[in-house]
Amino acid sequence: MTEELDAGVVAQQIAESGQLSEPDSTREVGKARRRKEDARLLAGRTTWTDNIQLPGLLHVAFKRSPMAHARIVGVDVSAARDMPGVVAVFSGQDVADEQGSLPCAWPVTEDIVIPDHPPMAVREVRYPGEAVACVVATDRYLAADALDAIDVDYEPLPPVLDMAEALTEASPKVHESGNRAFTWTFAQGDIDAAFRDAPVLIDRTYVQQRLIPTAMEPRAVAATTDGESFTLWSSTQIPHVLRVMLALTTGIPEHRLRVVAPDVGGGFGSKLQVTAEEVLCLLLTRRLGKPVKWTESRSEGNLTVHHGRDQVQHIALAAEADGRVRGVKVELLADMGAYLMLVTPGVPLLGAFMFNGIYKMDAYSFDCTGVFTTKMPTDAYRGAGRPEATYAIERVMDELAAELNLDPIEVRRRNWIRHEEFPYTTIAGLTYDSGNYEAATEKALSLFGYDKLRAEQSDRRDRGDPVQLGIGVSTYTEMCGLAPSRVLGSLSYGAGGWEHGSVRMLPTGKVEVVTGTSPHGQGHETAWSQIVADSLGVPFDDIAVVHGDTAISHKGMDTYGSRSLVVGGMAVLRACEKVKEKARRLAAHTLECSPDDLEFSQGAFKVKGTESSKTIQELALAAFAAHDLPEGVEPRLDADATFDPENFSFPHGTHLCAIEVDTETGMARIRKYVAVDDVGHVINPLIVEGQVHGGLAQGIAQALYEEAVHDAEGNLLTTTMADYLIPTAADLPDFVTDRTESPATSNPLGVKGVGEAGTIASTPAVVNAVVDALRPHGVHDIQMPCTPERIWRAIR
Repeated sequence: MTEELDAGVVAQQIAESGQLSEPDSTREVGKARRRKEDARLLAGRTTWTDNIQLPGLLHVAFKRSPMAHARIVGVDVSAARDMPGVVAVFSGQDVADEQGSLPCAWPVTEDIVIPDHPPMAVREVRYPGEAVACVVATDRYLAADALDAIDVDYEPLPPVLDMAEALTEASPKVHESGNRAFTWTFAQGDIDAAFRDAPVLIDRTYVQQRLIPTAMEPRAVAATTDGESFTLWSSTQIPHVLRVMLALTTGIPEHRLRVVAPDVGGGFGSKLQVTAEEVLCLLLTRRLGKPVKWTESRSEGNLTVHHGRDQVQHIALAAEADGRVRGVKVELLADMGAYLMLVTPGVPLLGAFMFNGIYKMDAYSFDCTGVFTTKMPTDAYRGAGRPEATYAIERVMDELAAELNLDPIEVRRRNWIRHEEFPYTTIAGLTYDSGNYEAATEKALSLFGYDKLRAEQSDRRDRGDPVQLGIGVSTYTEMCGLAPSRVLGSLSYGAGGWEHGSVRMLPTGKVEVVTGTSPHGQGHETAWSQIVADSLGVPFDDIAVVHGDTAISHKGMDTYGSRSLVVGGMAVLRACEKVKEKARRLAAHTLECSPDDLEFSQGAFKVKGTESSKTIQELALAAFAAHDLPEGVEPRLDADATFDPENFSFPHGTHLCAIEVDTETGMARIRKYVAVDDVGHVINPLIVEGQVHGGLAQGIAQALYEEAVHDAEGNLLTTTMADYLIPTAADLPDFVTDRTESPATSNPLGVKGVGEAGTIASTPAVVNAVVDALRPHGVHDIQMPCTPERIWRAIR
């Protein structure tokens, strides 16, 4: 397996109209293997953070603000200290000198306002659920009971909830500096010329409602110390990033701090964070000299897990009379919440390069203002900026089609990048390296039965059927594989985008793979084993993958942004190449030939033209024994490597949704959903299928079900699953999924990210279908989620 794909081979593959490559039965890559980690994950025979039991373990509970905005006049913890089982009670003032400020790693402009963000509030609370005190007790229930004995005296302050109002002079201030965090602008081409005298102008405002990530495993933290070094366990996506940030925040030397992410039950971006609870648990174990643990309740999580989305999008599109897009203007208000957390300000800017979607145009402008409000901070949530951008452009393309009385597919065909035009540099400045929108769309239309459903729709409209049929289209692409480091640096991101991997050849011929990515359900152990099995010719079952512990996996940039395979997997592959080069020298010495006379196949080095050979597993034992090593060869074949791609990866696809809307009740029911995605070469089709299904569920949930709601005082009303509607399997249709393959040119396996694709594509497909069903009633938009009540009111 070469380190880089031959450019001619890639070009030929791309030219084959996006057809799937035939799987090779002799290879692991492409095989639909069941995930090797599932046996322990699904049965619970593993270590989650909340499972951790340590000698003398104490439990932590947090007193949280019931108000969105208030001054803290006083905190009386004396009664709580006398409660049974209570070991210690601290207010924010008690730890003010050592708790530091939670970090923001993405200062997107030079004049951005980044307020101090204490893990426990000291003088003022700025969102409901903010911690103001904590109890440490011998039992988690005793700790929770003692919270009621803490008396906090608040002086209420007016909440700040509406972004537009927050930017006015009359608005109350979240921080003394005001409510504007930053304004970031970007423009390409002559936008004024594009809109001047344009035959068609479409101008819309869309609302991306606030969402609450809901991972299967709640957040949990445990910490301990031996008096000199510290270990912190957390259900985190980012153990390596977390270690660096905790060292900077707490002053604990990085080499004295070990961070462990054991098996993690989902994240979706919600665990891409440095949290108040992680910092405070470290401080508590340092103060008390005893291990501590905190696990959130579900309602506590809804309050204090960072939220997602929450944008108001004003998008204008100028087009020719035939539907060709001339230019797009975007003005965005993005709700930061009360503080800027780890990547909060950068999330909307990830979408800045995607509002043009897959379409060609002459000009584009983007203007984003980040706004402080008295709500839980927002941050990365599955897709992080790209779902929001895709929603806006795909909704407005449907509006363009309606304006011109064109089929939504046709208006897209007139504007998208054709497969022979790749690589293509978009108006936003990104170079899409490969793709075939025609192939994906044709396959989706065929699977969907598009013409037949359009005919049924027409018939229902003619008959005045109270149950109308809507057909929604989403032809999307995304930028993922969060890297390369140089690009992230140009956007003022505080870290790189490289990834690290190690391959250890054990004396018995088994292989340990150490990855810097930290999975939370994606199947890394299986996919990485498949890659290594093919590269080294070692049986799949002889490979183990370890991750998530900074004492074992000492380098990494972790898991988010659909980067694990396209960056982390490539680091592992590069380490395999180094292992083989080491083994080649030893094989040549053992077989008494030149390294150039050896060929490697199916796990063995063979002398060309002879039967003499040595397997790489035999060579691992020989290296361990070290009885006869060539000069300069160490007694090991292990190798490590980093990978930093030169470009993002750009998966794409076409999603089609047929939805039945009862105009008398407002009920919308998805009748058929087809997703054809192009994620380049596929390592494991079962994993890809699972990722697409999960992504579809979350995207459909935004379209139809989920919304964080605050009252006029700023209180969060959706703190339980009875109030915040998470769809179940019964609420979702069977999905019809398929793929095309346009191999990526930015990595040696031609792979692209898949973890966020379903979420990015599905939301506009569903809402476009709802609106399409209701166009005869004069409806051209319904604010998400499209609940029965909102649909019913829109009709009337």
